[in-house]
Amino acid sequence: MGRISFSCLFPAPWHFSLSSQVLPRLLVPSLRQLLFIGLVLCLIGLLYLLLVTGKGHASWTREENHFHRHLARVTDVDATDTSNPNLNYGLVVDCGSSGSRVFVYCWPRHNGNPHELLDIRQMRDQHRKPVVMKIKPGISELAKTPEKASDYIYPLLSFAAQHIPKNKHQETPLYILCTAGMRILPESQQEALLEDLRTDIPVHFNFLFSDSHVEVISGKQEGVYAWIGINFVLGRFNHVHNDGEAVVEVNVPGSDQQEALVRKRTAGVLDMGGVSTQIAYEVPKTEEVAKNLLAEFNLGCDAHRTEHVYRVYVSTFLGFGGNAARQRYEESIIRNTATRNKLLGQHNGETADSPLLDPCLPTDLQDEIGSSAQKLYLRGTGDFDQCRLILQPYLNRTNETLTSLSGIYQPAIDYSNSQFYGFSEFYYCTEDVLRMGGDYNASKYAQAAKSYCSTQWKTLRERFDSGLYASHADLHRLKYQCFKSAWMYEVLHSGFSFPANYKNLKTALLVYDKEVQWTLGAILYRTRFLPLRDIQQESLKGVHSHWRHSFSFVNNHYLFLACFFIVLLSIMLYLLRLRRIHRLTAQRCSPSSVAWLEDGLGSPTLPINL
Repeated sequence: MGRISFSCLFPAPWHFSLSSQVLPRLLVPSLRQLLFIGLVLCLIGLLYLLLVTGKGHASWTREENHFHRHLARVTDVDATDTSNPNLNYGLVVDCGSSGSRVFVYCWPRHNGNPHELLDIRQMRDQHRKPVVMKIKPGISELAKTPEKASDYIYPLLSFAAQHIPKNKHQETPLYILCTAGMRILPESQQEALLEDLRTDIPVHFNFLFSDSHVEVISGKQEGVYAWIGINFVLGRFNHVHNDGEAVVEVNVPGSDQQEALVRKRTAGVLDMGGVSTQIAYEVPKTEEVAKNLLAEFNLGCDAHRTEHVYRVYVSTFLGFGGNAARQRYEESIIRNTATRNKLLGQHNGETADSPLLDPCLPTDLQDEIGSSAQKLYLRGTGDFDQCRLILQPYLNRTNETLTSLSGIYQPAIDYSNSQFYGFSEFYYCTEDVLRMGGDYNASKYAQAAKSYCSTQWKTLRERFDSGLYASHADLHRLKYQCFKSAWMYEVLHSGFSFPANYKNLKTALLVYDKEVQWTLGAILYRTRFLPLRDIQQESLKGVHSHWRHSFSFVNNHYLFLACFFIVLLSIMLYLLRLRRIHRLTAQRCSPSSVAWLEDGLGSPTLPINL
């Protein structure tokens, strides 16, 4: 009886033979059965491909992006690994009116994707503290001795140089940017200070520094940098958005696309300091805006790509800060009271026994304003609503539509699809005393401010002494909280025309537990072309590098699918070969091959050799 031997495909101990009569029918299928089995397995593989690499790819990509964004926020507070050779550094010196601060930033090598920006973060020392140093006074105090400017800035740069590896100094860009304090100086004094820095800094430090790296920036530039910094930290420049994230349609300037681009909604910025107030937000729709109020810029490294082009409305209002507004208010009281007393022959406010009543001070608070030659005495009545009415003329509003403070044009804001962050006085007014920082609610805020204003000054002092207010709240904050609460409310709702039911304003001091400075936006904007080098290096690596770079987790499924079909083909070929062996064996054992037995013939004569 014929037997089928299995030996070539197995090791020697596994050799065995199987009779064709007991061979299962399953192992010798017909050609039709083989085709059917192959078709079923192909459909299973195709279904696997669609489910795993189709729908799964999108979800994995979203989860991976979310994980990396979360990881960036966590690792951003770790100590910077200065031994990493792929880490780059940059310096920005903020020369303000009251002092100067140096900020040290760092970022890893760009990944070569032209759609992404540099991942710039603030450098942290071994104690995980930001590498920042501040000195006083402001550089503008050296206006009459400009030759001392480089000596003034030397401690800041020495501090930064100690934290940055020496082998990185030559490729570390240094920017010295001066703000409000320098703006008020005559241009000749500004230039004398800047020239001393340009001349002496390259002698003592080996940073990447040129003449254009030191300048006096405008209020508009400062506002744009602040807007960039906040939106960068919030992740709004990452255009891969998840379901549920707010988006906006944007008409990108210079783009060949006729249709609007849909991308993440950016956040607007409100900032009220002691002297000025500022607003900045993206203008997504194409509309005519005066060039001095609109900043149009590309954050990307390639001028031909428009995905990172933004149009931002920026306006700064000098004299509209909290302290400056109070000063204007007091000057007006002194001027009007003097005129009234002279016309009517009265002496109101000239002595403590006959004080002027001020609704913008807490109830029964005694205060003195003016110079010694023209001093006035005030007593607070704590009327928040009356204070608001008195302050409205100081906004300098006009009856024209789409205008804000001092009649300055303000593009329309889509309040139903917008978000704003309020910093400085917007935060202090809501948090220091009222303890309402965070999500802003106009009605609750007004009610809390009204209650504070009407509270007796004696009671407020007792609460202050008991530590019921924020740790950095002082007596100056306590005295003028009522005025500043009313001023902030009027600037926001009457000046900038935010509706009273607006729900998307957050007042904040920190974003993701970090103090966000305009210097972050400045270095992000000024180093935007640096990724070009890394992108070119990526493109020169050739096909092999491209294949290796694109070989992601998802590509493993294509490899699995290829192996699956190879194994399937091997099984089918093996079964076909097995079927052929079975047929040949059956033919050898058929009756026609042993006909001499049935005919009764003798066995063939075989020669025998002795």
